[in-house]
Amino acid sequence: MKKKPNILFILADDQRFDTIHALGNEEIHTPYLDWLAETGTAFTHAHIPGGTSGAVCMPSRAMLNSGKTLFHLYGAGEEIPACDRTMGEQFQKNGYETFGIGKWHNGTASYARSFSGGDEIFFGGMWDHWNVPVNAYHEDGKYDHVVRTTPNFLHCNHPMDTIAERITASKHSTELFTDAAIHFIEQPHEKPFFIYTAMLAPHDPRTMPEEFRKMYDPESISLPENFMEAHPFDFGIDPAIGEDRDENLASYPRTKQEVRRHIADYYAMISHIDANVGRMIDALRRTGQLENTIIVYTGDNGLAVGRHGLMGKQNLYDHSIRVPLLLSGPGIPAGARRDAYVYLMDVFPTLCELCGIEIPASVEGKSFLSSIEQGVSARKTLYLAYTHLIRGIKDQRFKLLRYKNNPDCTQLFDLENDPNEIHNLYHEEAYRTVRDTLEAALVNERDIYEDNPDHRYTRAFWTE
Repeated sequence: MKKKPNILFILADDQRFDTIHALGNEEIHTPYLDWLAETGTAFTHAHIPGGTSGAVCMPSRAMLNSGKTLFHLYGAGEEIPACDRTMGEQFQKNGYETFGIGKWHNGTASYARSFSGGDEIFFGGMWDHWNVPVNAYHEDGKYDHVVRTTPNFLHCNHPMDTIAERITASKHSTELFTDAAIHFIEQPHEKPFFIYTAMLAPHDPRTMPEEFRKMYDPESISLPENFMEAHPFDFGIDPAIGEDRDENLASYPRTKQEVRRHIADYYAMISHIDANVGRMIDALRRTGQLENTIIVYTGDNGLAVGRHGLMGKQNLYDHSIRVPLLLSGPGIPAGARRDAYVYLMDVFPTLCELCGIEIPASVEGKSFLSSIEQGVSARKTLYLAYTHLIRGIKDQRFKLLRYKNNPDCTQLFDLENDPNEIHNLYHEEAYRTVRDTLEAALVNERDIYEDNPDHRYTRAFWTE
């Protein structure tokens, strides 16, 4: 019987869709991600639907690992309940050795049942890349050792408790997690393996080894067409739940010089990840496992970094909801580009089909295997939501965004002619039919996804 393919799953933190050289960004250096695009299939319109928390990565990773839709998560994704089969759990139950590395933002219990092994496990959202508090793998599933730290000690004396056992001082998170993956790859394996390697980069604080910082001169970085000194209107970012943290990473008004510096650091972090992706590919090749390994590279959400006057991901512009998605390996067409709409939650059922594994009944995502093989799209529209503040919908050409705190600023964009979402067509008479069609579709999709006023994490967007 032919051995099932291995899976190396690499998840970046805050990497936007347009940050890969081979897919059109001429300023960034990503030779190993380029190699994945050349030897595999790139999905250029992969999305998250938004988030029910200012920490967008938490619901995003919960959707990815459970295959559940946004409004069917437990809370905002802080845990994945036992009734929802996780991706690692499903592969483990089907004969895979599952190994979890790096960031797990969805509770200790769901991690424990997902993986048969692991190392350098970080339970949290973000940290200093050079001193990450991590855990070894525990077979009993108990992760209860707590250390007290003061992460923001330069500005306050507020300590916090973190589930952790050790810190490898002065070793960057990207290298820490990559080393754990390589060590696992180099071990003998009787079963096919599923390695889940979840990075902390390029999430801020954006620090990286000096050789990568020197790759980018801020003065030579191009500003995006939709750079703005400030967002055109207030849409209600709530400092009470930390939603303004990302926006305070740069001063107001945004300056071209400061945004160029942020972009340069962002690119440097991604190039550092890219180099370590290369190290993992080399380990697979060196151990004779590359030809039978499906490599998946994606991100949990995008990031503005100066676009629309924003710095974070607490919005529904494409720069914050579109992510890279590369698949390479057995059964994946080489050098292919797919513009089909997919959600990140669709990866789980797709990998099941690629590996001949039954899709769990709890999974609500849609497999895009037909998109891989034939370019057929399973999704014609995308429903978008950010907390109680914004709702949106995209069809194959247009996008509508409605704001709870500022309904007069509803936006309509022609993505074919205005991919940077600059020109609002909502009030133009020539687009009345488009507007009305999308507004009706928004309400219809609301009901399909059960986005209702009782959901405590959206705080009744739909009630007046």
